[in-house]
Amino acid sequence: MTPSRYEHQGVASTKVDQFESVFRAASKIQFEYDEVEVGSVLIISDGDEAAATAFGDRVKSYLSVLERGENVRWRVVHGAQFASVPELLGLVEEERPGLICTYRHLHSDSWQWPYTLGEFVDVLTQVTTTPVLVMPHPEQEMERSVANTDVVIAMTDHLVGDHRLVNWAARFTNGEGKLVLAHVEDDLTLDRLIETIGKIPTIDTDEARDSIRDRLERDASDYMTSCSDALGGAGVPVTVEAIVTWGHHLKEYRRLVTAHEADLLVMNTKDEDQLAMHGLAYPLAIEVRSIPLLLL
Repeated sequence: MTPSRYEHQGVASTKVDQFESVFRAASKIQFEYDEVEVGSVLIISDGDEAAATAFGDRVKSYLSVLERGENVRWRVVHGAQFASVPELLGLVEEERPGLICTYRHLHSDSWQWPYTLGEFVDVLTQVTTTPVLVMPHPEQEMERSVANTDVVIAMTDHLVGDHRLVNWAARFTNGEGKLVLAHVEDDLTLDRLIETIGKIPTIDTDEARDSIRDRLERDASDYMTSCSDALGGAGVPVTVEAIVTWGHHLKEYRRLVTAHEADLLVMNTKDEDQLAMHGLAYPLAIEVRSIPLLLL
């Protein structure tokens, strides 16, 4: 029997779909390097002048990487200079810094309760467009000493195309230090997707699972390779380590921070569609209390 024109159209459509899939797979997003410049740093403490100065000195020592090729202007603010969130935001607006540095539970006695960053820090991270470096509270007992930024982890559940995150993480990695690009895919999300696909009789479920896993892993790995190539080509003195893995987001990122003895965790916090902190960022910021966090 001669195939009908509709059958011919079906075959042609399938071939076009296959061609488009191959074309899209070959089109890879390449990392775009853009040097981050931090001209001024505003250090905020709720202590008296002496305590604020001591905290400021600790931050300057920890962020010695910022002195690389730049003349950074530092300003330290102590507790008597602001008593409310609006007053603090006024100081930020007056200074317009390139980076804000403070610590958890600013102007709060709740530092011993690990359930929040404190209202001052919450507002800072969401209202201002300035990146915020959040240090452990001065009263908090540290699991280990963190003196520099030799090991920096850039965290996201969607790394591909996130040039800003990688550029900031690279800028804060000490010369000859290690920049860990960590991309964790949620295996529970994949399981739910495959469960739905399994209800479609025309799709091979096992093949779909393998294909989706492979595609997601390759996209992330290819982008990380382009990050390493571009940073090396620009002469940025860091070693890039790429990690693409599956698991529970929160549990896996906590494990990576411990396993790599990270000195800094960098992550996005802004979400255009909501007032609250972006996706996984807030629970992770609450859970990872032993090292500084750079919240973009």
